[in-house]
Amino acid sequence: MKLSAYPLWLVGFRPFFALACLSGLSLPLLWVLVFSGVIPAPAASFTAVQWHAHEMFFGFGWAVIGGFLLTSTKNWVKVRGYHGNALMFLVAAWLFERIGMWFEGAWPPFLFLISNNLFLGSIVAMLVWTLIRNRKSDFYPDNYFFLLILPVFLLAKNLILSAEYMQVGWSMALGLFRVAFLVMLERTLAQFMKGVFDVDIMHHPMLDKAIKRLALLLVFASLLPEPLAGALALLLALLLADRFFFWKPHLGMRRLDIGIMYLGYLAITAQLLVAFLDRFVHIEWIGSVSVHLFAFGAMGLIIPAMIVRISKGHTGRKVAFDALDKLCLWIMMLAFVLRIVMPQVDPAGYTYWVYLAALCWFACFALLGWRYIPFLMQPRIDGKEH
Repeated sequence: MKLSAYPLWLVGFRPFFALACLSGLSLPLLWVLVFSGVIPAPAASFTAVQWHAHEMFFGFGWAVIGGFLLTSTKNWVKVRGYHGNALMFLVAAWLFERIGMWFEGAWPPFLFLISNNLFLGSIVAMLVWTLIRNRKSDFYPDNYFFLLILPVFLLAKNLILSAEYMQVGWSMALGLFRVAFLVMLERTLAQFMKGVFDVDIMHHPMLDKAIKRLALLLVFASLLPEPLAGALALLLALLLADRFFFWKPHLGMRRLDIGIMYLGYLAITAQLLVAFLDRFVHIEWIGSVSVHLFAFGAMGLIIPAMIVRISKGHTGRKVAFDALDKLCLWIMMLAFVLRIVMPQVDPAGYTYWVYLAALCWFACFALLGWRYIPFLMQPRIDGKEH
């Protein structure tokens, strides 16, 4: 059997969810070791903070979103996603980028430029081409939001590593992930609530469009006047809160596997409120609360549930969260409390809380990797090819 024909290379979520587990358990631990001075910072011209922000968004984050989008095309536009040699190339490019990010200072600038843009440039081009080529069979007319945001990720990732525009870069990256998560939640929560509780949650076309368009505008919040950016963040938070109460949270929160998605939705709303307060009230938060509200609240809570659900469902297994799956979700909720809440309660123990939160990420993704990487490397158990 050719290497490209092995189960790992049949669908995009397989290798990239495996990489998400490995980077999810290792990147936060690497950061705290660098942060505490136990190991030296990456040999690079950019700072350790820039490395950390870049790797969490474009290493871990894009392993998840890349695997998700490469897999979703099967349902969205009714074509099989990239697989085989194309998938192997993307994984190699992702790994090449991780090496380059650690050793940038020892590499010729041109080689680093290639390593830092090859993966994202390639996967964005592939995804955009798939959506454009198959637009007539696209089940979701609002996929044009992905056509708009995907190329902007390239700009955000390079700005994060610039000395002058780092803040603009991470603000754009957060905004882009926010758009992606809001589109995903709008689609998946409706399916989950219908499948589990046999209820329909409200979808008001005007409200849904307003939320997504406002989220798209806020990608460029750092370039807008401060009062306008703050007002737009508050408006989007209010629209999200309004829609939340029509999405039957009293039902959804009864099930941990669905309730965690609602908590992630609320974390996005809370992050927008903090962004508003930061511009008008100037509260003295301990730590970078705004960005970590999104990283721990949206990404940290939603992604493990997504990995479990897709890894089981797309390998022919019943999508049911067992005790260990639920333990992963509880661990990440604990990580959220340790990283966001406890530093505000006990500022003197800030470093201690950061260490514990990183250990929670390690525990969650180590457990996910131990359980699901073997699934990702095996054929589907229902006899289907992919």
